[in-house]
Amino acid sequence: MAIKLKLSKRVREAKRSSLPLLALESTIIAHGMPYPKNLEFAQKAESACEDLGVVPATIAILDGEICVGLESSELEKVSNSKKIKKVSSRELGLATSLGWDGATTVSSTMRIARNSNIEVFSTGGIGGVHQQAEQTFDISQDILALSQISMLVVSSGAKSVLDLKKTLELLETFGVSVVGFKTDNFPSFYSRSSGLGKINRMNSPKEIVEVFINNQLLDLPCSTLVSNPVPVEDEILPTKIDSVIKKALVALKENRVTGKAVTPFLLNAIFKETKGKSLETNISLALNNVKLGAKIAKELNKKRKRSNSILL
Repeated sequence: MAIKLKLSKRVREAKRSSLPLLALESTIIAHGMPYPKNLEFAQKAESACEDLGVVPATIAILDGEICVGLESSELEKVSNSKKIKKVSSRELGLATSLGWDGATTVSSTMRIARNSNIEVFSTGGIGGVHQQAEQTFDISQDILALSQISMLVVSSGAKSVLDLKKTLELLETFGVSVVGFKTDNFPSFYSRSSGLGKINRMNSPKEIVEVFINNQLLDLPCSTLVSNPVPVEDEILPTKIDSVIKKALVALKENRVTGKAVTPFLLNAIFKETKGKSLETNISLALNNVKLGAKIAKELNKKRKRSNSILL
């Protein structure tokens, strides 16, 4: 018996016509941005895909049913409902059994997308190793998903509130291929550079796709994580954002926030401290990642079709 997936009309047509697809998560919509900015972002993200000839597949869980691609009314519900739970990989069975409305995180979006034969996914920033993880053991499931699932994942590095050095080290330990799009420096979400090198520069979607396909040919189970820095004009420099993050982390400790509530709490604290600038940057980098993801999906689709025609 298999879990039933509900495909949107556009996703069904794309699969029938072998069109390129790009997976998009829903936690960034339900828990990462306030309404109506989140709905505006989601609509812009889907339009950006379509403008590039790629079909968007925003993933969520509604009434316990896994939805791959959302209709406009469903997108509105995910954006505006106060009952949308944050669903990572470990809650997928619960969500589908108990009829939850759920927004999928990076880890759960990846698993659903891969089960739907969608190989490219764009997000804002991945989760990773939290500050003081040596005491709390707070490490995101995203790292595990990236090590176990063969996908192309586009993000602006990891969220700035994390311990980025440990996050990058753990990605290396778990064998995740980390490449930089036109950069050899790991981005830190709001900022274009974390000061941490160690990643290989790729200058085109074609190069990125070749790395991904070769990883698959070598039977490597991991993802290829594409690090795409925030556009220059919307960057918040480390000298400005670092002090804001430190203040937010102090507030986190004082309020004893733990678990899934950590990232939303920190993002909200940073939003208030930057007077909304952090949200503008978040939207900019996420849309930038969608556009790059769509170009990569298009290139991968072209490569797959070419390979299939040779086999025939």
